Amino acid sequence: MDRRRYLATIGAAAVGGCAGRPPDGWGTSDDPTAVSSTDGDDGTGEAAATATDGDVLAETLATGLEIPWGAAYRDGTLYLTERPGRIVRLDGGAVDPVVDAVSGVEHVGEGGLLGLAFHPEEPYAYTHQTYDDGDGNTANRLVRHDLDDGWAGEPILSGIPGAPIHDGGRLLAHDGALYVTCGDAAVEANGQDPDVLAGSVLRVTFDGDPHPDNPFDSPVFSYGHRNPQGLVVREDELYSTEHGPQVGDEINVLRAGENYGWPAVTGPSDDDRFTDPVASYTPTIAPASAAVYDGPIEAWRGDLLFGTLAAEHLHRVRLDGDAAAPEVLEEERRFEGEFGRIRTVFTGPEGHLHAVTSNRDGRGAPVEGDDRVVRFVPA
Repeated sequence: MDRRRYLATIGAAAVGGCAGRPPDGWGTSDDPTAVSSTDGDDGTGEAAATATDGDVLAETLATGLEIPWGAAYRDGTLYLTERPGRIVRLDGGAVDPVVDAVSGVEHVGEGGLLGLAFHPEEPYAYTHQTYDDGDGNTANRLVRHDLDDGWAGEPILSGIPGAPIHDGGRLLAHDGALYVTCGDAAVEANGQDPDVLAGSVLRVTFDGDPHPDNPFDSPVFSYGHRNPQGLVVREDELYSTEHGPQVGDEINVLRAGENYGWPAVTGPSDDDRFTDPVASYTPTIAPASAAVYDGPIEAWRGDLLFGTLAAEHLHRVRLDGDAAAPEVLEEERRFEGEFGRIRTVFTGPEGHLHAVTSNRDGRGAPVEGDDRVVRFVPA
């Protein structure tokens, strides 16, 4: 089905109001409206419209978002960050603002309010933010929010080099630690310097201190990265997806202290100094997230899925059983061109795969209703 014809169906079905705000100096679009609907699975409401690709049905749960980026559940409720600085939750299908404008966020190019994660036990949320360091430099930081104090924020790790491009931004809470992806901040040499926080994946405590098991005397867990934006755990192994330049997007298994090659190499190499990716993609497709599926779509169970920005599809990868050194057995593109740029994919409490689009980020072609939340269920 043609994407615009499909989205016109959504526009006709949408009710309620939650007007989006165009990002300052970063793309324009028609004023979208949010879907309001009744409660459904995952606390996000029933779908307002659908699209089908073979045995999978895509349901639109909400529209009218502005460059959604981070996604995380707390007590069965879905929370999202929007890159210009807003935090929202989906409440009965309606988009409910939680924080209208997070203090100090600088929405510059690809930077802004990015990743989101919740503490597994305490009433805290964590966000990855781009900010002005006071000397006119763009930087990134990890901020802890007190949910019992109106999401009041406290920076716990600051001074990560930033830029209008290559800010990384994904957060993952796993095994008593927080993992943070950091792009090279448009300085290629950062990737090969483990003393610089840019161009690396960090592992810190929930207070922002270097994890005691880190390989260096710093927050750095792994290095040699260009712009990683996906993090997920598969069978106790940490996986990442990463943006290459014009060649060599990557899927990597991340291990403490290992060097993933950027900028010396992209994709696999014969150089023993560098860890080869599980898979690489040329021409690039811009993988922007990562999730492992264990939901009701039988054909997807155990597979790695991620959204693509440049290639505008949902990408599925079937790997063999060796999580530490897997091989790709099968790949496919789903819903190609249906939703435009797909940023973050994630699973909900009921096991369903979800995705958010990124068509209002200045590089897409937004239509009425963008950006949106989509849920994938058996057809």
